Amino acid sequence: MDSRKWRLFYFGPMDRTPVIVGVGLSEYPKAPDLDAVQHHSLAMQRALADCGIPKREIDGYICAGGSGGMMVDDAVTMSEYLRIDHRYVDSTMTGGSSFEFHVQHGAAAIRDGACDTILVTYGSDQLSRMGRMLGTGGFQRGGSRVAGPMQYEAPYGNSLVGAYAMAARRHMHEFGTTSEQLAEIAVGVREFATLNPKAIYRDPITVDDVVNSRMIADPLHKLDCCAITDGGGAFIMTTAERARDLAQPPVYVLGAAGAQTHWNISQMPDYTTTAGAKAGPEAFARAGLTPDDVDMIMFYDSFTITVLLLLESVGFCKRGEGGPFVAEGHLKRGGKLPLNTDGGGLSSCHPGMRGIFLIIEAVRQLRGQAGEVQVPDCNVALAAGSGGWLSAIGVAILGKEHP
Repeated sequence: MDSRKWRLFYFGPMDRTPVIVGVGLSEYPKAPDLDAVQHHSLAMQRALADCGIPKREIDGYICAGGSGGMMVDDAVTMSEYLRIDHRYVDSTMTGGSSFEFHVQHGAAAIRDGACDTILVTYGSDQLSRMGRMLGTGGFQRGGSRVAGPMQYEAPYGNSLVGAYAMAARRHMHEFGTTSEQLAEIAVGVREFATLNPKAIYRDPITVDDVVNSRMIADPLHKLDCCAITDGGGAFIMTTAERARDLAQPPVYVLGAAGAQTHWNISQMPDYTTTAGAKAGPEAFARAGLTPDDVDMIMFYDSFTITVLLLLESVGFCKRGEGGPFVAEGHLKRGGKLPLNTDGGGLSSCHPGMRGIFLIIEAVRQLRGQAGEVQVPDCNVALAAGSGGWLSAIGVAILGKEHP
């Protein structure tokens, strides 16, 4: 009789409620001695040490396959490199929101018994790789071919920032949102970054600093845009029953959902909302909660407009009311809904796909291990990742206790 059958025979069905038990970060914001794969590995080692699970128990593995177009870190290659003997593997890739989708998929796999313990990893040397390429003349302008749908946008000079700028301008046009209101998001996140010794930007900023910083793509200024860094992260999911014997208190997956409205920005059906309008309510329904039950939020902040659109679409304020909501200070330290307490992608780290950092910081808050930025009485945290160009939104609601 194998161990699972033995346990079922003597003790009855095990509690397969999915929980997060281990988290780990590699090095950020700059780690020139690590490549992307090494970020995956270091983060894994730290997550294993965090919870005390031996690597041999990992029987599920998830990572965002081919992140950044680099096939060296797809799930099957990375599981070989990390020596993961898996029964379950997943390479879902939805850009920066991949890891919120991974929480949803991992929770389902654990509930269904497809595996018992899942490792999720991410790693990127984006900042250092850019420096290495510049040093060897690796970047060249012109001459490259653009394939696929982007060939219809590239001739008009559309860029990554330009895509978000169109959304920001449309929101301003329809609802009267101002640059100053968007700037409040960057100011609030920077306030948390000043308390994070690893954050890439730690100097306090004001609304005037943001709106007077260099224009990148009208109406988005330099300080409306995320940092470029290195970094990696990992988290480990298992059953509530297995968590009883581990070093850290479990964080429960209360509800998770994902949705997509488009991929290329030219196909976005409405520039003033996102697929969070589908994923948010679904995640809340699964958790049996409402936005009023959430104590802190971790939002993908690739740009300030990303946060504003997620606030409205996920359900924390009505459509068009995000600007005044932010201006009232709700997202700042001491506000009723603290945002990105690690300093966010705007001021702490953004190594290309930041969604895993949202999960890790939410776990730290729910454990009560966030130090100076700890949110008092934090029982429910929500992570909302955005992938592509406001394209694919993943929402994960995590809790200190299981209802």
